Amino acid sequence: MSIFDVLTMLGGLCLFLFGMTLMGQALERRAGGRLRSLLGKMTTGRLAGFFTGLGVTAVIQSSSAICSLALTCS
Repeated sequence: MSIFDVLTMLGGLCLFLFGMTLMGQALERRAGGRLRSLLGKMTTGRLAGFFTGLGVTAVIQSSSAICSLALTCS
C-alpha cells in the first residue's frame, strides 16, 4: 500500500463525512421540529426504535449515515 492509496482513502473518508454533515444540516433545516417529533413518536420503545432504525437504514443503505444523522438531529 503506497502513500497515494492512504491519501486516497483519507480523502474518500473526508468526502463521506462532509456529505453526511451536509445532508444532516439540510434535513434539519427542511424538517426541523416535525422530524424530531416524528422520530420521538416512532421510537417510544426499544423494539419500535429498533425497527424504525432498521427500516431507515434499509432505505438509505448506510448505517454510518444513519448514525451521523441521528447525532445531528439529537
